[in-house]
Parts: sequence; structure tokens; C-alpha cells
Amino acid sequence: MNNEPQIPSTKRLLRTLNGEALWPPPVWLMRQAGRFLPEFRAERAKADFLTRCMTPDIATELTLQPIRRFGMDGAILFSDILILPWAMGQSLEFVESKGPLLSPIRSEADFKRLDRQRIADVTAPVLETLGRLNKIFNGTDTVGVAKPGSTTLLGFTGAPFTVACYMVEGKGSRDFATVRKMAFSETALFDRLIALLTETTTEYLSAQITAGAEAVMLFDSWAGLLPPSEFRRYVIEPTRQIVASLKARHPRVRIVGFPRLGGIMVPEYAEKTGVDVVALDTGTDLKKILPLLPPSVGVQGNLDPIAVLAGGEAMKREALYVREAGKGRAHVFNLGHGVLPQTPVEHVQELIRTIREEP
Repeated sequence: MNNEPQIPSTKRLLRTLNGEALWPPPVWLMRQAGRFLPEFRAERAKADFLTRCMTPDIATELTLQPIRRFGMDGAILFSDILILPWAMGQSLEFVESKGPLLSPIRSEADFKRLDRQRIADVTAPVLETLGRLNKIFNGTDTVGVAKPGSTTLLGFTGAPFTVACYMVEGKGSRDFATVRKMAFSETALFDRLIALLTETTTEYLSAQITAGAEAVMLFDSWAGLLPPSEFRRYVIEPTRQIVASLKARHPRVRIVGFPRLGGIMVPEYAEKTGVDVVALDTGTDLKKILPLLPPSVGVQGNLDPIAVLAGGEAMKREALYVREAGKGRAHVFNLGHGVLPQTPVEHVQELIRTIREEP
């Protein structure tokens, strides 16, 4: 069943992704479905992480929780950027206090074990979750979480370079030195991995859109580790290919790109990739970067999650600066990274009130 959306004017987030400058800006938060919510912790105790991602009943519930509590303008699918390599057969385990652990891709033999033919079957539950959420947010299945036609459903994946970081390193890292060395010293193999991820990411996002995602986001969390030449090769070019292919298939669907820590390369990323909106990390001054971005590209971000953790006047001051900096531009208010697990719920509630109600 093709649930691909028509963009309704009632959805403030979709209007902004389409280029409208709204005041106040629409708001959603990265990791808004997370451990800071008591209802999330209750669900978390029932199943391990991968089970939660791959069980539509659970994934739907976790996606809806911040919409029920805060009325966010966007609901992002509860899933993970490493579902795609796992779907191709790479082993994946999430270990408490250690993060993801994967069998590293370090050789031609390792690479050949990846099987893209498995992806459709393995990710079918994720697409079922999106289909359920689409019905909820577009009014054909009511559960009282939001007014029909007000919440935008976001799909996502990791961008090829960031996903490759975990696939090659086999775990999280501060510098992903093994990955970056492979890019320089085993370039042919690394290029093949990036090419595979570019193709499969495109197919996976296209399937998410067909299942009901109204916009999609590419998380390139480790883009800023690369020097400019490699950034162009492994961040900008794969993203450009993904965006071009998705726009050819789904011209109505908007795409957000997040080249985290990209710094001075962000304007070039915004210009050359074709993304509709560029998400900015906490190290970027919104006022200073806006004149460097193409006028047709919107922005998302970029409050420091630590400010939300701290709360009070400091949070309010920083949030209002970000909100004001984006005035007159297509701007989605968000964080520069995800909500921290120890953040008080009341601080998030006050943040949403500040963005929506402060003069």
C-alpha cells in the first residue's frame, strides 16, 4: 500500500520544510522519544533495544509518547541508524554503557558477507510502524495524540559515512581512526562500502516514504571528522546522490541533512547536496551562518541540549536567541544534538512553552 503523502497546509513543520518562514517556528527535538521520559523508561524495561525498534506495537508507542506529552510539530520514527547494516547481515548488539557493538568490516571477505537482498524482509516491521503512524497523524485511525493534520511524520537513516564509521570500527569511537585510515589507505574497498550504503540508504528511505514518512532526515553525525577533500567525497557526494534519487521518485517529500560538526563546510554541503533543510549542531552560530547559506535552504536547530538540562533562565535566554536568529527564514526549532537522558521533563515542557508562547 502506498501511503505517500500530499503536503497539507495545516502542518506547520511541513510548511516550513517547504520553505515558509513561520512565527513562532515549528518545534520538535532530536531524541524526543528517550530515557528522560518516565513512560519511555517503563517501555524500555520490557524489551531490549532492537526488539523495541523491530516491534511495531512498541515502536509506534515510543514514537507517540512525546507527541502526547508535548504536542511536538514533528514525530520522528523510533528506530536506529544501524538498522540498515544489521539488515544486511552485520552482527549488531547494543550493550549498556558501551553502545553498539558490530562485527567490523575490515576486508574484502567481510564486505562480501553483506547481503542487500535481506533488507526488505528485515525492515518490513519498520515500514509497518510508519504505516500505522501515518494513519494516526493523518486522521484515519484516532488515538487522541494530536489533532489530525497537525503532526508531521519523519523517517530517517544514517548517512553513508556515519554508518560506515560504525561498520568499520565495530563500535563507537571518539575519532574513528580505523575508518579514516581505511579511507586513505584502502580507498577502493572504502569507496565500495560507501557506494553500497549510498544505494541501500536511498532504497530504504524511499521505502519509508512509500510507507508513510512525510519527510526524511539524514544523520551524518561524524561528518566533521573529515578534512575538506574527504568531506566532499564521503559526505557531500553520497548525500547529493541520495537526495537526487529521492527527489526524482518522491518530488513532494522534503529532506533534512545533518552534517554534524561540519563547520565551515556546511554552506558547501547546503549548496551542493540538494537538501531542503540543513540541521545545525551546537557549535554553529545561527546568525552568522545564515548569510552563508543558499536562501532556498531552510535551517533546523540548534539549541545546546545542556541548556535544556540546566533549565531556568539560561535555557530560556539561549532558546530565545536561537528562535530570534531564525526569524524571517524557514526555520525548524530543534536542538544541536539529542535530548540528554537526565534532562527533567519539566525543562522540556518549559522549552516548548517558551518557543511557542513568549513574545
